[in-house]
Amino acid sequence: MAEVVDTAPSPSRPAGRRAASTPTAATAGTRSRRSGGRSGRRRSSRRGDWQLYTLVVIPVIWFIVFRYAPMVGNVIAFRRFVPGGSMYGEEWVGLKYIQMFIADPTFWRVFRNTVVIGFSTLLVSFPAPIILALLLNEVRRVWFKKIVQTVSYLPHFLSMVIIAGIIMEVVAVDGPINSLITALGGQAVNFIQTAKAFVPIYVISDVWQTVGWGTILYLAALTTIDDSLYEAAQIDGANRWQQTWHITLPGIRPTIVTLLILNVGSFLAVGFEKILLIYNPLTYETGDVISTYLYRVGLQSSNFSYAAAIGLFESLIGLIMVLAANFASRKFAKTSLW
Repeated sequence: MAEVVDTAPSPSRPAGRRAASTPTAATAGTRSRRSGGRSGRRRSSRRGDWQLYTLVVIPVIWFIVFRYAPMVGNVIAFRRFVPGGSMYGEEWVGLKYIQMFIADPTFWRVFRNTVVIGFSTLLVSFPAPIILALLLNEVRRVWFKKIVQTVSYLPHFLSMVIIAGIIMEVVAVDGPINSLITALGGQAVNFIQTAKAFVPIYVISDVWQTVGWGTILYLAALTTIDDSLYEAAQIDGANRWQQTWHITLPGIRPTIVTLLILNVGSFLAVGFEKILLIYNPLTYETGDVISTYLYRVGLQSSNFSYAAAIGLFESLIGLIMVLAANFASRKFAKTSLW
């Protein structure tokens, strides 16, 4: 008769609880080998891809030298800087220069102009590439699409001096716009010396200059949308506008939100070069912005501490606007940069 072995767990220590609470040496060794294997694979991957990591070195050095290191110079916004003296200023003056530009009516005039031009540019120039990309996405003739893309991209590659020259020629007294006005029986207008015409000239020229280049990102985003969604919408009876509203726009929403946040961050950094080339004392009332004011005060008048204080204020406003735009996007659009 075979001997019966009692394998029931002891009442004082159940077998299941013992297995769960007391890992064996074999289990611990397995975990250790897995952890060591993962770290070994990461080290091997880093060694194998060292060429790719070296490509990051030059951009990182560039950012450190030209972006982060110059931030130390912001200290002269709180110190009196004398040309020929220390690059960090001669003596501590505290908030003197900040109080100066806060009490300066000229600063608030250029700040108002900057906000008006920046908001007008954002309102008109930002949706323009989206609209053009949606229109090009509906074009079925490849040759026509290529022509439109080439013509719209071209201004982006032109020098700012050439852009300014074209603007000056177009709005000149004997230019094509005034020629059309006089042909219709009107009187020629000197647009470039009219303060009220400066903002429309700047915004329209900015759309012409940037709309084609901005379309590239949206066209790339449109290629990631699944075609089966459009097929299903057609089966359900959706027209082209409904497909655009419910499929296309939600599909490129992350790209739109990302670019919107970046544009809001550069809201106050309107085009310095173009404004400097096309404005004149007669249009200072509406065309003088923070960047051109800093150029005159900082470089031409050598008041570097005052200019640094204004530039620091501008950067602080830009940072606040980026954080606010990112928070609003994360809360309402469920998409954000971080």
